[in-house]
Amino acid sequence: MRILQSPLARLLLLGGPIFVMMGLSSGFMAYFKGDPLKAIAAVMGMASAAIAFYAGWTRFIERRPLSELSLSGAGREWGTGMLIGAGLYTACILVLMALGMYRIDGLNPWTFVIPAIAMALSSGFFEELFFRGILFRSVEDMAGSWISLAVSALVFGFVHLANPAGTITGAIYISIEAGILLAAAFMLTRRLWLSIGFHMAWNYTQSAIFSGIVSGSISEPGLIRSNIRGPEVLTGGSFGLESSVLAFAFCTITGLVLLFMAIKRGRIVPPSWKRSAS
Repeated sequence: MRILQSPLARLLLLGGPIFVMMGLSSGFMAYFKGDPLKAIAAVMGMASAAIAFYAGWTRFIERRPLSELSLSGAGREWGTGMLIGAGLYTACILVLMALGMYRIDGLNPWTFVIPAIAMALSSGFFEELFFRGILFRSVEDMAGSWISLAVSALVFGFVHLANPAGTITGAIYISIEAGILLAAAFMLTRRLWLSIGFHMAWNYTQSAIFSGIVSGSISEPGLIRSNIRGPEVLTGGSFGLESSVLAFAFCTITGLVLLFMAIKRGRIVPPSWKRSAS
């Protein structure tokens, strides 16, 4: 039991199945691409199974309360994350509009906002459960918050190289802008709801509302028929807005503010060797 309760066992024996479930969720989205309601139902089913497995591991192996997914205050934190995610992406678009680089050509039918729901649910729940709930906590238990922040951010950023239009620049940008922000959201609250809300809203607003490319994935039309033209340093090019200096600036600053708040509240965990020495 002591071996099973170790951070490395958690990373392998809990993280492995959750990672597989995340892949299955993506497969279901591709399979039901022409039927968004079935895609949403499939993702919700896989996410529920992943959360149940995660909860079971926490209850029977780690033998602790599932504090990071506690429902008390979850709505407030999730809603706050949604507002931050949607607000930051909209701020980037407004800057591009002011510079004449984002042009609205018209509106698609409202049903165009439905397909991206499955993608937002999958990325929000699975990626936060794996990268913050499992990877971040496991490395933090061994090496402390700062090393865990660096490791989880780099891994999170560079897995996006697997996307169809993944680039090194995009991976580095995501590692910093999103890696810091999402980890800081978890460090501040010690719960996953704030980061889940941000992750879902950023991706959904980007795809379903503004018809943007999500992290080098295949572009899908959303509510707004748009035309984006300008230097890649500002628009992000084929990778999407995450590879632009606008998203980098807005998200990194927000992440640093959350990180500062976490430090002020004493939420930084020292390395295990310092904890044992004290």
